[in-house]
Amino acid sequence: MSAPHHDHSHRRKDSTPIEGSSSSSSRSTSQQQQAPQPLSRYESQKRRDWNTFGQYLKNQSPPVSLSHCNCNHVLDFLRYLDQFGKTKVHLHGCVFFGQPDPPAPCTCPLRQAWGSLDALIGRLRAAYEEHGGSPETNPFGNGAIRVYLREVKECQAKARGIPYKKKKKRNGQLKAINEGTLKQITS
Repeated sequence: MSAPHHDHSHRRKDSTPIEGSSSSSSRSTSQQQQAPQPLSRYESQKRRDWNTFGQYLKNQSPPVSLSHCNCNHVLDFLRYLDQFGKTKVHLHGCVFFGQPDPPAPCTCPLRQAWGSLDALIGRLRAAYEEHGGSPETNPFGNGAIRVYLREVKECQAKARGIPYKKKKKRNGQLKAINEGTLKQITS
């Protein structure tokens, strides 16, 4: 039994021109394969967040390596980011505490919005695992982080006077429930 014969004269693995083809089309194909695709907005943000967190750890005294990072470092990082926040969070003593649209400015601090922190943690959690960390030791997935985010969410909701509501059931389910209730009321 003889080995099958393959004609390789028209296919090459390297980027040199194929016999009988124009070199310009081979060059453009080669350039398309080598040029990296631009990152999505999410991927760009994730990379920027990961680099920012890494720089934050390096700036600690003493510097903290990623392998020694724990949920306390993550919590400190989230608190550190508050100084760059743009969301007014009224304090308990403020006359505007609990008002969704205060009529005048006040001296209450600006903080990072809960939604921004939640999205940040999601991106950093994914980046940690993409950089070789295991899900079991991921400091961004630690329960203390979830508790902190829940507290920030509730605090900001109370300060603005707008309670966060859980997502409602889909319209079809609500309609069926409402029709069932209507039938019970009318019968």
